Amino acid sequence: MMRIGIFFGGQAREREISFAGGKTAMAHINKALFSPVPVFVDGLGNFVLIKEELIYQESIRNFFPPAAYQRAPFSVYTESLTDIDNYSSMLEEIGTPISPADFANHFDFAFIAMHGPGAEDGSIQGLLEWFNIPYSGPSLLGSSIGIDKIKQNDWLAKSVGLDKKYFVLQRADYEAYGRETLFEQVKKAIGIPFVAKAPHQGSSIGLAFVKEDSLEVFDQAIKKCLFIQEIYREQWITYSEAEQVDVLQKMVNLDEGIGFPVRFNHQTYVHPSELHVALKEYFVNTVTKATIHSMHSEDAVLLEAFVNGNEFSCGVIQTPKGVSVALPPTEIVIDESVEVFDFNAKYKSKLTRKRIPMDASLAHLQQIQAQVKQAFDDLGFGVCTRIDGFLTADGVVVLHDPNTIPGMSPSSLIFKQTAEIGLTVTDSITYFIRQSIRERMRNGKNYHAFRKLLEGLDQAIAEVLSEKTAQEPQVIVVDTADLEISFEAAKKEAARLAALGNQAYKVVVPLEMEEGEIEYILHVAQLAKESGKEMMESIHQGVHPLIAHTRQAGADITAFYTR
Repeated sequence: MMRIGIFFGGQAREREISFAGGKTAMAHINKALFSPVPVFVDGLGNFVLIKEELIYQESIRNFFPPAAYQRAPFSVYTESLTDIDNYSSMLEEIGTPISPADFANHFDFAFIAMHGPGAEDGSIQGLLEWFNIPYSGPSLLGSSIGIDKIKQNDWLAKSVGLDKKYFVLQRADYEAYGRETLFEQVKKAIGIPFVAKAPHQGSSIGLAFVKEDSLEVFDQAIKKCLFIQEIYREQWITYSEAEQVDVLQKMVNLDEGIGFPVRFNHQTYVHPSELHVALKEYFVNTVTKATIHSMHSEDAVLLEAFVNGNEFSCGVIQTPKGVSVALPPTEIVIDESVEVFDFNAKYKSKLTRKRIPMDASLAHLQQIQAQVKQAFDDLGFGVCTRIDGFLTADGVVVLHDPNTIPGMSPSSLIFKQTAEIGLTVTDSITYFIRQSIRERMRNGKNYHAFRKLLEGLDQAIAEVLSEKTAQEPQVIVVDTADLEISFEAAKKEAARLAALGNQAYKVVVPLEMEEGEIEYILHVAQLAKESGKEMMESIHQGVHPLIAHTRQAGADITAFYTR
């Protein structure tokens, strides 16, 4: 059985989302094919074979750093504890630290559930290649392109003729010239409104909109993307001790703050308690604001003209032979109260929902698929990439932000889209592993070792599918009298059986028809709906022509992993 190292955590601001992806992989990986090995990567880049029970904690800071190492009243990440005398003993409290040279002794394949710099830019991929460990996702080339939003625009222009107004504001210019001059340059180049982006972060990190002709709004947007936080003396001195602590704790929290360590007043501070002392002293001796910089900042900010249109996200995967297949474009329907589709709106808010396929004509949907497929091929991606974009009112497709390691919670877009061609979350994880091994064979290194690994996995997949086909499937019934509770329970039970790998099952819904009651067998896509109501609507609506076309294009994929 192949041992799969599931890498989660990491050094980037999206580490908590990575943690959620690691949970998904552990829970849903096919246990008949793979033996999962959880590998926690801390904020300093250490690798730990973590105690399995810890991965089911709510967040990373629930178990690391351990509570005994935290300094009240703050809850910090490991970057703030670099002064610990015996750091390795702290790591040993949560598992067994390992070095990259030892990876092959513990797992045969690295499943990367991490996001952001260090995880999606080729860094971890290069490390794994150096130690001959095959890994999930695109190669070094595809990864490095996938993390650079500025370079992506250049390459997308060459690939699909992307016509997008954008302006790159260098940090050196922001620091050297007047804000008024820079703002006028930007307005002249791309107009208002526009979106400001940190070029090397996740799609929802370091993101701000400038919707009005306001120098203050412009300046705040640039600071957000450069991870600069300002604290004004007139506010600080009115705060109680608890309120001051709260300000600094929010700075620690990566979903809302710039993160530690930080640079302030020509000094580096790794722990918020140290910065707290420094700020108190600073505001005694000065009447100005305190400007605090994240040590992990950006050298430039990407400013893009705002696009009026319906936002979509469209994944691309590959057939077993490596032919790219675009999945159904999915519309992100955002409540009007959400001003910026940032980290919290994307991952924590319930004010967004997904529509598959997006509300557009069949011709426009196929146009989107053609463009994302072309971009996937031209930009050197492989295995899986999610490409976002907009469809304007006059039918123009504007692509942006290819994502080479999409989010991997069970409700993530990529799993919703693979479900449309018949893959469960478990099937999709098997796809990521199998197709990634095939892609690693293309890099001119360890070809025959990877080929042997692939052949062994293909044989195992075929044997498990044969075993399932020979079984009488277990029947899971959705009770329409208690639809929502029963549907949720059916989803959980189906996911549990799918993860066993060798257990056949089917999910049925009793329906009253003219000819009497029938047991309607749910398609994987219907089982993946967010609610029982949506599931029932999908039954009555039938299959959208775009979905039917996509299922035909992906038939080889579905047949290989599900039969």
